Amino acid sequence: MVHALQKTGSSLTPREAIPAVISATGDAGVRRFVEFFTANIRNANTRNAYFRACTRFFGWFSASGLALRELEPVHVAAYVEILGKDLSAPTVKQHLAALRMLFDWMVVGQVMAFNPAASVRGPKHVVEEGKTPILDADQARQLFASLNGTRPIDLRDRALVGMMVFSFARVSAVTNMQVKDYRVNGSKAWIRLSEKGGKQRQVPAHHILREYIESYINAAGIADQKNTPLFRSAGPGRSKDGSLTEKGMSRFDVLALVKRVAKKAGLSEEVCNHSFRGTGITNFLENDGDLETAAWIAGHSSTRTTKLYDRRQQEVSQAEIERIRF
Repeated sequence: MVHALQKTGSSLTPREAIPAVISATGDAGVRRFVEFFTANIRNANTRNAYFRACTRFFGWFSASGLALRELEPVHVAAYVEILGKDLSAPTVKQHLAALRMLFDWMVVGQVMAFNPAASVRGPKHVVEEGKTPILDADQARQLFASLNGTRPIDLRDRALVGMMVFSFARVSAVTNMQVKDYRVNGSKAWIRLSEKGGKQRQVPAHHILREYIESYINAAGIADQKNTPLFRSAGPGRSKDGSLTEKGMSRFDVLALVKRVAKKAGLSEEVCNHSFRGTGITNFLENDGDLETAAWIAGHSSTRTTKLYDRRQQEVSQAEIERIRF
């Protein structure tokens, strides 16, 4: 079972993989714990984040000397208070959500009698606008104008940034794309994105994005390699000729790319992968796109999430504040 947990990407040794409090419940408890992360959570990023949150809690709770069945809401509440001293409210809420889900799973598996985290309230946190920096229209034009190279790696950079801007795609969906996920049907082109929770969505390709992708695919010579990664990494020593490997990019590779092209374009060093999602959504809404359509393109289940990416109010607020004149 420990080996199964190691395959989730947590990169833990057998001794570290199972908290002592869980091991003390016996084989049934250990099995249920491992299944929670391997069978119940499909998204690798969520799995790793929840695993870290749960093991951190059990590391703290083990000092009490109590067994898992002796865990009560007061213990969880005390832990939440302690977390709040070091972590932000959203992070504390994520840790609490991880514990609630795990304990629900353990209750269903009859390892615990009740969920001690169910009645514990997390810190209040209301977000009306995201914090990720985004680009305005002029900055976006400035960025794309700087991506004017003709080598495969240069065209890859432009196509990848364009993919995130014009499709509102998460970086994980972009790095998971294969060549076959870009399809042309007559005068129209489509992109297929695999999102969180196993969701798949097809989005029409903007005509500019179509130009970027096809220029890249042709230069890289990968048009007939349908089942291989669309966006490929550059290997050691390949920076001169700009050629690419057959290996797909990770989100960390993309972040390094984003930092590099943003610096070249003279943009803020705070620009990150997620900046382009907000850039595309805000620009869409500024040009009279409706919120519901923006949510559909972005793969959001609620327009409340989409609103976090909408920065139009920043410009309105600035215009209004300039009414102060002396």
